[in-house]
Amino acid sequence: MQHYELICFDLDGTLVDTAGEIAEGVNRALQEHGLARRPLAEITLLIGAGTRELMLRLLARIFHERPDLSERVQVDAVLASLDRHYALTSGSSAMVYAGAREALRRLRAAGVKTACVSNKELRHARALLRATRLEDEFDLLIGGDSLAHKKPHASVLRHVAQRLGVSTARSAHVGDSQIDVEAARNAGLAAWAVPYGYNGGMPIAQAGPQRIFADLQELASHVLEPAIIQTRSA
Repeated sequence: MQHYELICFDLDGTLVDTAGEIAEGVNRALQEHGLARRPLAEITLLIGAGTRELMLRLLARIFHERPDLSERVQVDAVLASLDRHYALTSGSSAMVYAGAREALRRLRAAGVKTACVSNKELRHARALLRATRLEDEFDLLIGGDSLAHKKPHASVLRHVAQRLGVSTARSAHVGDSQIDVEAARNAGLAAWAVPYGYNGGMPIAQAGPQRIFADLQELASHVLEPAIIQTRSA
């Protein structure tokens, strides 16, 4: 059975449910520029590539619906507003998924290294982990602006494995979206997933992960099983 030394975790939709506070930050930014709030469900479907990309895609949709708005609304100004408003909403209503905290602690107690790899800007990711009291559960935190590229580029998870001194063959990445599955596959890590989260509203199975875990406690049990078996046979 494969022995894993490093597990990388996506943040939004994998460890923490953040759709509500992301949508609130987005809508406050829209309102500041005279634009109507958008439904939570619509914004949730856009989560995954980072808050900046989310807003760019949403603005493109808004301008398609109302071409006249593209002449008076400055995209860079809206993005600046989003950065400011999301800094206020990040961590305000986020909920850690059941069993996630316990799973991280079990892995670390067994000597497995953990990393949080998000496409969210680093300062927002750090604020979210601090607000949910998860900041001490990781050996490394990578945000969407930490490196030259972000998920699903192969260099991101390879960088994490190298920084933590673990072979990619002994590493896995778990997320809730196709972006995470592709990131793991591109970097040569085991590609794992959870069935909840966002993923644009599509079933995660369609992305073709190697394994789907019902929750992170199940993942931790899978990772730690070889050690348990070895202890029993000793």
